[in-house]
Amino acid sequence: MKILYTYETEQEKSYIAEKLSMHDVVFHAGSLQDNPPTGGWSGEDIECLCIFVNSTIGNAECEQFPDLKYIATRSTGFDHIDMKCAHERSIVVSSVPSYGEHTVAEYAFALLLTLSRNMSAASKRVQEGSFSSEGLSGFDLYGKTIGVLGTGKIGKNVIKIARGFGMTVTAFDLYPDQGFAKENNFAYTSLEEVISHADIISLHLPQTTDTEHIIDKVMISKMKKGSIIINTARGSLIDTAALVWGLKEGIIAGAGLDVLDEEGYVADEMKLLSHDSPDPDELKTLLLNHYLIDHPHVVITPHNAFNTREALQRILDVTVENIQRFTSGSFLNVVK
Repeated sequence: MKILYTYETEQEKSYIAEKLSMHDVVFHAGSLQDNPPTGGWSGEDIECLCIFVNSTIGNAECEQFPDLKYIATRSTGFDHIDMKCAHERSIVVSSVPSYGEHTVAEYAFALLLTLSRNMSAASKRVQEGSFSSEGLSGFDLYGKTIGVLGTGKIGKNVIKIARGFGMTVTAFDLYPDQGFAKENNFAYTSLEEVISHADIISLHLPQTTDTEHIIDKVMISKMKKGSIIINTARGSLIDTAALVWGLKEGIIAGAGLDVLDEEGYVADEMKLLSHDSPDPDELKTLLLNHYLIDHPHVVITPHNAFNTREALQRILDVTVENIQRFTSGSFLNVVK
């Protein structure tokens, strides 16, 4: 099978070249959209695409790869793939459903602790030559209520960590796991109840049409004054304008964000500005994101929650197995 593999590092490229040596693998640096073809490939004879979330697959890409039979995405989410297009062309799609449930949950608490103990400001102060702790008071997590939106594998681990900190847990999920709730001494309630009672809100929902901007101005207006919001899931879950409003109004005391709405344009602003007619909403979101980046009570990281040595190795190993199983006719981790 001829495979086009988009890679991020030379180490990854070498590992995959060894593990998939029985296949005809051509490598492409970075995303399909941002870089011109490398490695001497043409779309006509590619049967398998192995991509990361920075590559999008839609009608144009499906036409570019007319022989495409299989897409292996090295991610849990698959919103970067037009599944309708894939189904219409009988293209099988697989994902990596479980690689970072502990990794991302730990990162959510890294963001929360950074905010709760003013870590960024404290570190910067020492770097600037002062060893004073004046004005750096934080707050204990013990006894606080954390509202977890989405209790899949990551959300469940967030709850376990929260219980270890002595926090009260409340959660929302369309498909509540009551057995897990009983084991971990928390209750599922409605979205509005979670939002209105939690001191800290941590987002672990998938990106769907139903969850887009689930945290909007209406929801933020229901939050306790001084709430903290953590998002390690998808940027589109939060309406950026509403978040800025909540910070200005003092409803939200701080935000820890590993993801942003339109985050691709934060990484490469010229990609948006070079359009003949830039989308006004996208431009507005870009400006609002810069407000958040500069805000003293907002911590933003570059979609880094998954990024540990252990998690990256699990991603590669599961992806290799997905591809091997597809070529043998016994599919694994197929997205329905």
